[in-house]
Amino acid sequence: MKILVVGRGGREHSVIMHLEKSEKVSEIYAAPGNGGIEQHATCVDIDEMDIQGLIKFAKETEIDLTIVGPENPLNAGIADEFEKENLKIFAPRKNAAILEGSKDFAKQFMMRHEIPTASYETFTDPEAAKAYIEKQGAPIVIKADGLAEGKGVTVALTVDEALEAINEMMVEKSFAEAGQTIVIEEFLDGREFSLIAFVHENNVFPMLAARDHKRAYDNDQGPNTGGMGSFAPVPDITPDILEFTTREVLQKAADGLMKDGRPFTGILYAGLMQTKEGTKVIEFNTRFGDPETQVVLPLLENDLLQVIVDVMDNKDPQLKWKDEACVGVVLASKGYPGEYKKDVLIPTKEMNNDTFVVQAGTKKTDKGIVSNGGRVLLVGATGETLAKAAEKAYAYLTVYDETDDFFYRSDISR
Repeated sequence: MKILVVGRGGREHSVIMHLEKSEKVSEIYAAPGNGGIEQHATCVDIDEMDIQGLIKFAKETEIDLTIVGPENPLNAGIADEFEKENLKIFAPRKNAAILEGSKDFAKQFMMRHEIPTASYETFTDPEAAKAYIEKQGAPIVIKADGLAEGKGVTVALTVDEALEAINEMMVEKSFAEAGQTIVIEEFLDGREFSLIAFVHENNVFPMLAARDHKRAYDNDQGPNTGGMGSFAPVPDITPDILEFTTREVLQKAADGLMKDGRPFTGILYAGLMQTKEGTKVIEFNTRFGDPETQVVLPLLENDLLQVIVDVMDNKDPQLKWKDEACVGVVLASKGYPGEYKKDVLIPTKEMNNDTFVVQAGTKKTDKGIVSNGGRVLLVGATGETLAKAAEKAYAYLTVYDETDDFFYRSDISR
């Protein structure tokens, strides 16, 4: 099969690295790809939002299956447009992708289908939102309604911090249209984890639980980012918790979307909090999580392409997982998630078989691979235990200590 993967980040690089192992794959194309993806696939210079350009390429190249990584083309209706042209695509349609595209829609959906989540209110007027904050107090969570690349969330520990977040989103419009409507949620206390599943209509096949670290600095300090590292599996998430989460969150979501006339095909991601009252949903994404994908897929024993084909054909892919652990640590440009330099040469060194590098914000130049984003790459490793996997990943990361243009957290999984 000829495969097209849409996207340019670490998640897409990871997916391609695992598709490459499949005997069923003849060629892989990435649009637009990145410096690391070029080592595994043919990169084509088509932006992920150029849906008509992608359709034209898929037809001309006789692509057998397209897999979509990022959320923006999903919410722009890429699946709908491909299906109109009878092109096979593993991605949710626009009316299902809104589960990620609008926080307000997602909260209403969860309430309607009795999926456990935090209580909330939605606001379009900043003064009304501020009055609500003054009444509720802190800690409290403020979310931009629309897509904000994982950064449109403020967990405010004080009222002042919450009011500042409202100013930033609604008055200063730091997230443009995404912050015109905001959702204010009850603060959930507990242990965060993610559960991703392959989904086709009512069929749900969960992967391993993973834990992402969103804050920029050690000990979960600093601003929220798109994720600074992840690990899988998660020791404190028991089989009972996973069974409950699959039944009460992922299955209810898939069934609810079917009932609402929004059948879902693709990857459904639940960001979750394990509270004293049980598992509650923080958010849904309608695609592979980043950086969780980079630590879950290395533990999958199955042929990834075969899994996707089986799921789309209404077959049970019989997922099998290695009895190991995986840890991934993100290398970020100094200053991220604020301003940072680009075009910095990225050092490299030899790695052992259990260690891997997944590139995200990179590009290939005459002088080598250089940085081209905030989250530059992820160094991952597998091992018998989380501790052994982390030891291998951090041993490789020392190569980046020679420059002060990058930083990484030293406590992922530790």
